Amino acid sequence: MVEVLLLVGIAVALFVGFNIGGSTTGPAFGPAVGANAISKTVAAALMSGFFFVGAWTLGRRVVATLGSELVTDPGVFTIESSIVVLFFIGGALFVGNYFGVPASTSMTAVGAIAGLGVASGALDWTVMGEIAVWWIVAPVIGFWTSAVIGRYWYPRIDAWVAIESTPGSLFEVNRDGLIPRPAAGPNTTRRELTGGVVVVAIGCLMGFSSGTSNIANAIAPLVGAGVDLDAMIVLGGVAVAVGAFTIARRTLDTLGNDITDLPLTAAIIVAVVSSTIVVGLSAIGIPASFVIIATTSIVGLGWGRATRTATVSGAVQGEESPAVSVGALAADDPDEEPPEIGEESAEDIPSAADLFDPETTGRVLAMQNVVPVLATAGAYATFLVLYAVWW
Repeated sequence: MVEVLLLVGIAVALFVGFNIGGSTTGPAFGPAVGANAISKTVAAALMSGFFFVGAWTLGRRVVATLGSELVTDPGVFTIESSIVVLFFIGGALFVGNYFGVPASTSMTAVGAIAGLGVASGALDWTVMGEIAVWWIVAPVIGFWTSAVIGRYWYPRIDAWVAIESTPGSLFEVNRDGLIPRPAAGPNTTRRELTGGVVVVAIGCLMGFSSGTSNIANAIAPLVGAGVDLDAMIVLGGVAVAVGAFTIARRTLDTLGNDITDLPLTAAIIVAVVSSTIVVGLSAIGIPASFVIIATTSIVGLGWGRATRTATVSGAVQGEESPAVSVGALAADDPDEEPPEIGEESAEDIPSAADLFDPETTGRVLAMQNVVPVLATAGAYATFLVLYAVWW
């Protein structure tokens, strides 16, 4: 009977990993796919590889937090309870993937485990509080880091890396030799090629950061119940790869084409800032939401860029009031020397509607809140009934 339950638990964990692959590939490689730098298949392959590296290294620390530290009584993590927790994590993530929206896997997993902890009276509120504090602080850090970059460095970074897309794909496969190798497309310029390589490299960094934080969401309950950590990391990595090659195609469309026309320079900055924060939190065992950090980074970058129309002294004295808009990210011409702070006109800054699709953005924000709530409330209610009737 125990063996059967263990197999069921592993199957549910693989289902969670499958949905993690579907929900995290879009944020990581959506900009690269949207810019025609790589295909969806290549994006899935890169996501699979770098996710596994992140999971095998720093991911172990986050597994320890969710699998043994978030609840005060390790006995609450039985095979049966792990199956229920994983069911709610996977089910909630599947809802997000079904609608083509990448959900916060970390918030969903922590919510489901917290539901178990509260229902059993074993939740470590100190650890939960630490995680919650970082969930508030991390997006603020992302906002202000991006805002500073947007105000002081964005135009010059844009002049260095921004590219204008030429017809056709950035890369193609050269099959002239015995071993196929990637090569620049027929119309690809050197600057465009450099930009494409950079955005793909950033996607790989994001895949690594996803592995450091998200592997715990699929395997921590079973590891907490005594299943071998290394074996579960391997199985979880395989499940993520399957999700990346299949259901992730929907979120790649959403993040690469539907939600935003975010300039490549902005996408690179947001990815670097967000991934660095996630990796840093994973190193201290804190599960983090990349999507939420990235969202605040986008807003911060646009806000900082828009404030270049006003000097600090003028703003403090009330003489200047910058027209703040995330559309500011699209305001620069990479072929022109960027103007100094205070020399730009607010009329040069496009509206937010030029950058975001409001309907799709609203759907994404709504699902970011709905999915974790579904997992938390469902797990809590279920364990209340199970502890009262069964356990």
